[in-house]
Parts: sequence; C-alpha cells; structure tokens
Amino acid sequence: MPSVYLSPSVQDYNEYIIGGSEEYYMNLIVDAMVPYLRANNISFNRNNPNDSLAQVIEQSNAGEYDLHLALHSNAAPENLAGMLQGPDIYYYAFSMAGEKAADIFAKNLMAIYPNPDLVTTIPNTTLAELRRTRATSILIELAYHDNYEDANWIATNIEAIAENLAFSLTEYFGMPFVDPF
Repeated sequence: MPSVYLSPSVQDYNEYIIGGSEEYYMNLIVDAMVPYLRANNISFNRNNPNDSLAQVIEQSNAGEYDLHLALHSNAAPENLAGMLQGPDIYYYAFSMAGEKAADIFAKNLMAIYPNPDLVTTIPNTTLAELRRTRATSILIELAYHDNYEDANWIATNIEAIAENLAFSLTEYFGMPFVDPF
C-alpha cells in the first residue's frame, strides 16, 4: 500500500484576497482528499496546522513515506501583486522520481485549471520541504492567493482539486483510480 505524507501549508498569516488564509484553504483541500485516499488504499499522515515547518519535516522523515506532498498557494512579489497566476509544481532538482511526480501532477492540473498554459513544473534545490525530506517530495503552489481569479478558483474548486490530486497520486503509484462517491 503506498504511503503519503500530506503537508498542507502551516502559513495562517498568508491572507487570501477574498478572505481566509493559505493554511485554511490548503487544509480544506486535504480534508476533501481523505475519502479519495481511503477509497484508493493510499495510507497517509498529515501535519498539524500548529506545527512549524521544521516539525513538519521531522514528522515526515520519521515515517516511511513514498511521497511527501506539500500543498501551498502563492503570492507575487510586491511589485507584481495580484498580477501573476497559475499553479507551480516544484520538485527537488536531483530527483528523477520527484520530476516524474511533478510532471504527472502538472499534466492533471492542466485539465482543471482555467488556463492550462500557466501550469509549470520547476526544479528547485532550496525549498526545505524538497531538500530536507527523505521521501520523494513535491511542493505544489496551486495558484496565487493575491490574485482574485486564482484565489476564487481555489475557493470554489476545493472538491475538484482534491479529486485531481488524489487521481494524480494513483497515477504516480501506478494504480487504477477509484471514485468513492
């Protein structure tokens, strides 16, 4: 049975332009993923929103996970606030498995994100959840929470995003997808 460490953002201070926080919306998505994960026999653990990033990484490394999946939303630099859009899927630059996972998640997000051309995969060597976790890891910035359209897309598509992410996990693990509903 494949195993995933789910790491929704612990950043309650990153406010959405429409209200709510990054932590709030990413936890809603993980909550919505749970029935899909159970139906597809993917075991999982998840972080606690009150944990620090260091604690999240420590907990992930304490288990035997096949994938560490970090879920976030993005904010543009101040001079571009509200102007950037689209999901970015980061993977550790020296991980072939991470690149494979990022490609699968990107391909599937293109099917539900309103402008598929804005979905990108990005190799990275500095993000702690990529660099310091033992398991293969990806970090998904689902969209820009300082952009009204992106923030609204996340808020109104919690279930679709959760299903898409669970579908991507089954594809990554080479399993058929089972819809629990």
